[in-house]
Amino acid sequence: MFMLAWIALASLLYLYFDRQLSQRHNPNQQVQGQINQGIVEIQLQRNRQGHYVTSALINGQEVVMLVDTGATEISIPARVADRLGLARGHRFPVNTANGSIDVYQTRIDTLSIGVLTLYDLSANINPGLDSNTILLGMNALKDLELIQRGDTLTLRTY
Repeated sequence: MFMLAWIALASLLYLYFDRQLSQRHNPNQQVQGQINQGIVEIQLQRNRQGHYVTSALINGQEVVMLVDTGATEISIPARVADRLGLARGHRFPVNTANGSIDVYQTRIDTLSIGVLTLYDLSANINPGLDSNTILLGMNALKDLELIQRGDTLTLRTY
């Protein structure tokens, strides 16, 4: 019985700290937003590393995204693209912060962050990305107003 109690306690502690670490990496797991006179607005909180990471939906499936104004297009790690069932299109080279790499063209029907939904977006499947985090590039952000105040980034349609 004593051993089972320790195993249960260790399991509970693991779950607690795993959730805490996840919340620190992605403080925007439940994005709040509003729609006012046709203008959609969401607010993201900066994580401890200074990045804006958020939960989102691609074609109705849950993903984690990092807002990356330095990325030209949405960049999806290959294993995430496979999980989402995204088709690999034309292969071509791109220059990244880590050098040149070949990526595959793909399309996203819908991308939703809270109440904000974008449609028919081009994206790249990137076999060089090791994490499960998608880079939300400028092709998705270009039609949004970005306002940063303190630790909050507001994304708004216009």
